[in-house]
Amino acid sequence: MKIIAVGKNYEEHALEFDGKFVKPEAPMIFMKPDSAIIKNGKHFYVPDFLGRVDYEAEIVVRINKLGKSIPARFAHRYYDAITVGIDFTARDMQRRFISEGAPWDLSKGFDGSAVLGEFRPIESFDINNIGFSLTIDDETVQSANSSQMLFPVDEIIAYVSRFCTLKTGDLIFTGTPAGTGPARIGTHLKGYLGNDKVLDFHIR
Repeated sequence: MKIIAVGKNYEEHALEFDGKFVKPEAPMIFMKPDSAIIKNGKHFYVPDFLGRVDYEAEIVVRINKLGKSIPARFAHRYYDAITVGIDFTARDMQRRFISEGAPWDLSKGFDGSAVLGEFRPIESFDINNIGFSLTIDDETVQSANSSQMLFPVDEIIAYVSRFCTLKTGDLIFTGTPAGTGPARIGTHLKGYLGNDKVLDFHIR
């Protein structure tokens, strides 16, 4: 099982990150190892050696069958469920790596950096019009709709599957909207698909 993730897939987050926005020609893809996964309800412990660690809430899609070079018009056949997840990012480390022109995989792929909510059947949703949000201590910090994605889910699947064969159980983190911020010990995070709470955990 592999975790595929998309960077800067919402315009406002791209502006938040580096103060400018130019839509890329293709999705910005990075990977996380399966050791990054934390299941819903389990605590996230902030690694003390990473410096600032930011939360990034996003829609996560679960692949349900083998696929290679999938046309976008058929991509909907290759996933069966969605949830809200958190892509934790070691922000200080990431910015340092970027400034040095070095790969920044470690800033995204450390243990526990991919928190997963409970999955819901895709049949209950319009993949191109899903509202989702994140609260911290019951205050909304991120809220967006999948219609705002620069690259919709089916286009992401079509693009990635040209390079990597998708397998049953693979996960795609589809990118975070604006509102990211530092993970703070003692806080309580909840993620929602519409009004349905699918993610609930604490930071320790």
